[in-house]
Amino acid sequence: MASTAALHTPLRPAAPAVAQPAGFDRRRLIAFICMVFGMFMAILDIQIVSASLSEIQAGLGASADEISWVQTSYLIAEVIMIPLSGTLSRVLSTRVMFSLSAAGFTLMSLMCATSTSIEQMIIWRALQGFIGGGMIPTVFASAFTIFPPEKRPVVSPIIGLVATLAPTIGPTVGGYLTDLFSWHWLFLVNIVPGIIVAASTWFLVDFDKPNLPLFRTFDWWGLGAMAAFLGCLEFVLEEGPSNDWFSDEAVLLAAVVCVTGAVAFFWRALTAENPIVDLRAFANRNFAAGCAFSFVMGIGLYGLTYLYPLYLGRVRGYSALQIGETMFVTGVCMFFMAPVAGRLSAKLDPRVMMAIGFTGFAVGTWWFTGVTKDWDFHELLIPQICRGVSLMLCMVPINNIALGTLPPERLKNASGLYNLTRNLGGAVGLALINTLLNDRWDLHIARLHESVRWGRSVSNERLAAMTLRFHDLGSDAGQAAIKSLSNIVRREALVMSFADVFLILTILFVAMACATPLIKRPRNAGGGGGH
Repeated sequence: MASTAALHTPLRPAAPAVAQPAGFDRRRLIAFICMVFGMFMAILDIQIVSASLSEIQAGLGASADEISWVQTSYLIAEVIMIPLSGTLSRVLSTRVMFSLSAAGFTLMSLMCATSTSIEQMIIWRALQGFIGGGMIPTVFASAFTIFPPEKRPVVSPIIGLVATLAPTIGPTVGGYLTDLFSWHWLFLVNIVPGIIVAASTWFLVDFDKPNLPLFRTFDWWGLGAMAAFLGCLEFVLEEGPSNDWFSDEAVLLAAVVCVTGAVAFFWRALTAENPIVDLRAFANRNFAAGCAFSFVMGIGLYGLTYLYPLYLGRVRGYSALQIGETMFVTGVCMFFMAPVAGRLSAKLDPRVMMAIGFTGFAVGTWWFTGVTKDWDFHELLIPQICRGVSLMLCMVPINNIALGTLPPERLKNASGLYNLTRNLGGAVGLALINTLLNDRWDLHIARLHESVRWGRSVSNERLAAMTLRFHDLGSDAGQAAIKSLSNIVRREALVMSFADVFLILTILFVAMACATPLIKRPRNAGGGGGH
């Protein structure tokens, strides 16, 4: 009976099966690394020209008003492509979309390097930004599609590091290339890596299949409305601060077109059968919150990348190379902080990481409020360390909160929207920073003029001492002394306006740190691993 019972008893395994964590598919990992490098080139080229605009201006014989379009045209075109890339990626597939973007970006880089006039440069830069802009959100979507959630502590810091490091070191790389070779190498440096990225992604990427029938319902009206909305918005934000906003006819006209385009775009997005951008992702609370925090992080990323070089150039008189060497600290901190942020993301509540990150931003900007005309590398060391560490502590959890809980079929469109918010945050931040800087500068100049007005004993004594210093000029000594005193007043007013802007940024970052508990804690989510 015992032996009969044993025959009818189901066999039990000797030991319970242990679930093995999914490993990296080598082919997909190599393909993803190539895509990340392509994204790095596209983001780097936003800022790589910023420290070398004067050299490009001299080489092309451009005016001061024209040369700013070398950067503006790229930004306007890129901001249009970023949300469009989700639809194009679904239609063409990730493989075709990314390979064409990398190849087109490389070709336009070559055309930029061979430009002989400012008109040619603006056209090629716009095409470079438009075509290359498709690489950025495609990488984010692929990271959350092909890798399982347990691999995100490794993958998310990689894309976070690239997305934040590229614009940070852009002025440094550009300064070195221009100083060692010529401004042409700002674009020629993309050629060989671009060819490698385009070829490798064409042969290695196999994440999805094209859906060509979507072309039949492609929303061309929505595309036109989106281009008018985002393109004119970027133009208004770029040109408004330097042209007294709506008192300038071009800015006013662009603002009208922007509002009209926005109304048409949102109407098409909500009513079209297959809208150019699917806004349903914003129904996900975490995605909406992640986009809001990404918007503010864009101010910290692009705004501070603009403010530090501006201070060093206008107050300290640094060259492009000196600015690049000073700014390198932030990049080094980000590089070493990336693996730390990855480990923390697997152990800490992402809301805690974000609170620490925005608090670090606030500490760095508050430190800068004590700025004087004599600050250089050593005084800027702590603010730059705070910024580098904070960028990584914010970027990784924001990525995971925004994209980590979405279903795979929504990731491509959502990735475009998410990256768009970061770029728009930078654009809006730069516009507000420039406006505040100019307004506070005018205010401090007026106040300082009151302090050094004619007839005050202190002012008279200082002016007399300065006149003695210029005694070699004879009768022109008094005029030279007045001019020198006026320059001192303008410089001190500028330094005070920098301190004011950094104080306002401190308040903004403290507010964001306090708002992190409002985010719903994400569950271990999502699709991935190629499902």
